[in-house]
Amino acid sequence: MKTAVHKHHVLESRSPLLDILIYAVMVLMLLACVLPFLYIIAMSFSSSEAILNGRVSLFPVGFNVESYQQIFAYPNFFRAYRNTIFYTAAGTAIALSMMVLFAYPLSKTHLKGQKFVMKLVVFSMFFSGGLIPNYLLISSLGLTGTVYAMILPFAINQFNLILLINFFKSLPEELEDAARIDGLNYFGILIRVLLPLSTAALATIGLYTAVFFWNDWFYGLIYLKSELYPVMLLLRNIVNGTTMVGEAGGVGERASIAIAVKSAVIITSTLPIILLYPFLQKYFVKGMMVGAVKG
Repeated sequence: MKTAVHKHHVLESRSPLLDILIYAVMVLMLLACVLPFLYIIAMSFSSSEAILNGRVSLFPVGFNVESYQQIFAYPNFFRAYRNTIFYTAAGTAIALSMMVLFAYPLSKTHLKGQKFVMKLVVFSMFFSGGLIPNYLLISSLGLTGTVYAMILPFAINQFNLILLINFFKSLPEELEDAARIDGLNYFGILIRVLLPLSTAALATIGLYTAVFFWNDWFYGLIYLKSELYPVMLLLRNIVNGTTMVGEAGGVGERASIAIAVKSAVIITSTLPIILLYPFLQKYFVKGMMVGAVKG
């Protein structure tokens, strides 16, 4: 009771100037994030003449959708988008399943070999074989040129795995004891007791994983054929093509068209993830904090 009264007194005695400073900093951070994005949107919908004359700020000038039409008319664009949606959905589902099955046993400190395996996980987080050994491994497994090359090698991320391990450690052991008394085995405890309580952690890790699969283009360039390209790789090729056209055209209309196309590429590639984030936002902070409390 005394603690609650003390906290209430501290909140009441806080200076209004401090509140104004906090809100001012928050507004500045919000503007720093939102204004560049609004500028990119305006550029993508503006005419080449307006871009060339530097008249575009936060609102489109000479509204048109030519840059988007150019992107959508690109060969295999919609197939690449479908590929990316598949890689993101399947990769996130497989990654979450693998990490849950790996993290739950590693959260048990009494398990034999748990400390050794944890050291291997941490070691692999900082050291890897490199690009060429990875390519030779993927090639020897027969995954090159298949969709599995974009999913299976990245099924477990060490950082996300450690977050999930710490989250499972933070759950009360009494829950598992009660479930064992009711006759559940470890797998039943995981599925029926722990996973329903892990929504925040799974949503957080799922968002990290989905963003990785959505943004990945480099491994697609190495492992895949053109018909399996993700949309990010296709958009990269579009950007490179428009850059060369713009440079060849000098500081004229072609260069301004290249800028508009680049802006449209940024919006096209980031919009789906931006739309996904609000649905997971309520779990995001909670999942990060709970997973980081107990080591």
